[in-house]
Amino acid sequence: MSASSLSAAVGDLFMVGLPELKVDDSTLALIKEQRIRHFILFKRNVADPAQLRELCGALRNACRAQGLPAPLIAIDQEGGSVTRLGPPFTQFPDARLLADGESAETALRDYATTCGRELRAVGINMNLAPVLDVCPAGAGRFMEHRSLGGDPARVAALGRLVVETLQAQGVAACGKHFPGLGAAVLDPHLQLPTVERSRQELDVVDLVPFRAAIAAGVAAVMTSHTIYTGLDATTPATLCAEILGGLLRRTLGYDGLVITDDLEMGAIENDATVAGAALQSFMAGADLLLICHDHDKIRRAHNRLREGLTMGLFDPARLSASCRRIEAVRRRFADPAPVSGGQGLF
Repeated sequence: MSASSLSAAVGDLFMVGLPELKVDDSTLALIKEQRIRHFILFKRNVADPAQLRELCGALRNACRAQGLPAPLIAIDQEGGSVTRLGPPFTQFPDARLLADGESAETALRDYATTCGRELRAVGINMNLAPVLDVCPAGAGRFMEHRSLGGDPARVAALGRLVVETLQAQGVAACGKHFPGLGAAVLDPHLQLPTVERSRQELDVVDLVPFRAAIAAGVAAVMTSHTIYTGLDATTPATLCAEILGGLLRRTLGYDGLVITDDLEMGAIENDATVAGAALQSFMAGADLLLICHDHDKIRRAHNRLREGLTMGLFDPARLSASCRRIEAVRRRFADPAPVSGGQGLF
């Protein structure tokens, strides 16, 4: 890459939220000026399937108008307590209820098949699911209801099933929250949790489902805003090179897309700026930096990454590697056009 193309590529490192039911002027400016080209949607962006299909089409068209490729458009549609799309989209209970049922495999295959078809029909090409956190019942842990269970092998098998089924429908899956949030008590949306497990405990419990998802070809892995004392006693996983570049990349051999959890969460922003965290996370090994709300913070983070490139804080080859990983997922899941006539599903 030339120096100018490297600078422009910084925009590819961001996945951002937008405030309205349509593509507003601020989002258009991010696309045009910062060359940002990947998006995450929330309830605030959804009125009905027709509107959502129009919004996703407008994002694709806005990128195309600036000479940018089709964007990754993501959502959290786990089911139950994390459901962004209400009726007439099919409603599913929490993953824990599906996993604990008598026909768990059938229920989760139905969830992933239906969810994948409905997302593709409106132009969404990435679901930030499944949760791969191993979480026992009745222990007062934050992730209990969103987890597939407390047995590592069981979570691994069910998580792999969801990954493979979602991706068979043309929707990128994202396993979360690496290296495992199942033992956390605090909610990282508000505070920074700590998981006090040894490296050996993490290896035989928390990492088991991630190994299975990686073997299944999961499109993306999301980081955890949590301190793991057995790995690094001071740095949250999202910002930790030992965890992302070391454990995930080198030890587990994962060369796929790594996306952060939202950098505006309290677990990160209580102790750092979003811009500083974005740079630190990228340098630690993340590829796609998720900022879900404030566009001014997105612009500052983009500027910080550009400054880091100019100042030589990271090798340009590092940027090229992230762009390669993002492009591989984008080509597979964003380039194919949304399902024609998808409105017939609703």
